[in-house]
This record gives sequence, C-alpha cells and structure tokens, in this order.
Amino acid sequence: MDPQEARRRFAAARVARLATVGAGGAPHLVPLVFAVAGDEVLSAVDAKPKRTTALRRLANVRHEPRVALLADHYDEDWRALWWVRADGVARVLAPEDEDARRAVALLAERYAPYRDAPPAGPVLAVAVTRWSGWAAAGG
Repeated sequence: MDPQEARRRFAAARVARLATVGAGGAPHLVPLVFAVAGDEVLSAVDAKPKRTTALRRLANVRHEPRVALLADHYDEDWRALWWVRADGVARVLAPEDEDARRAVALLAERYAPYRDAPPAGPVLAVAVTRWSGWAAAGG
C-alpha cells in the first residue's frame, strides 16, 4: 500500500490505537478518536470518564515523543482486511494554544459529541513521518 492510500484509509477510520512507551520502557496502548490534517494526527483529552486527567499517554509522550498509531478494518470476508500504521513524533499542546484550538475544531467537525462538548483538555499532535499499511486485496 502506498503512503497516500495509507493516509486516506487512516483518515477515514473512526478510531485508532496509540502506542507510546513509558519511562520504564513498558509499552502503553490506548484507543482514541482523531482528525487528520495533512501529515498530522490530532487527538484531545475529552470529558469521557477517566481515572485521572494526568493521562499516561501524555506523560509517555513527554518522556519519549516517538509514537505509533494503528487503524484497521476487520471483516469476515478476509479479502476486505486492511491495516494502516502512522509512525511519528508527538507533542502535547496546551488547550489555549492556537494549534490546539484548531485541532478541537477539526475534531468537532468529525465527531458529533464534540460539537456539544468540545474537548477542553490538552491536545496530542503527531507529526507523521511514515505512513505504511497492508490490504488483503492490494492497494
């Protein structure tokens, strides 16, 4: 799968998984909703219930900014299977940052719940350095 097709499929997916690495070297994997703007993947800390607002993914990114995101499609017809990975360098943006406000606007366009309750927490911005993927039917 070429990088343009990988980006297109990733951008169309509704959820992805974010992989980070903590200070102790342990991997950490969480699902997230996101928006794609060019070669940047954006996500925000929202109001869904969490044990804490000091999310491990944010601490991990501050420690080790290299991350991977994975979006995939499963179907009982295995000819329809595909996955896309976005490798990149992440940064945490404060909610008042202009880029963070732009990210929240993009997320609200994409996800209806964010129109009524825009995320108020920090934004995770991943500058994608490599798009890769696989599709059973080619692509």
